[in-house]
Amino acid sequence: MAVPRAKTSKARTRRRQSVNMKLSPPVLVVCSGCGNKVLLHRACPKCGFYRGKQVIVPKAKS
Repeated sequence: MAVPRAKTSKARTRRRQSVNMKLSPPVLVVCSGCGNKVLLHRACPKCGFYRGKQVIVPKAKS
């Protein structure tokens, strides 16, 4: 069995691990009611629609 000659440094270990820790941007879809960009599987805060139905009453702007 192979044995490493020296201890792997923290910098080398973290550099290798950081490649797989990238965050992906959130997926946005266009709302069918108002055309606003909304996160997937969430009601639109602007118009209150989710999957073509009114599920919440949006807050009126003051």
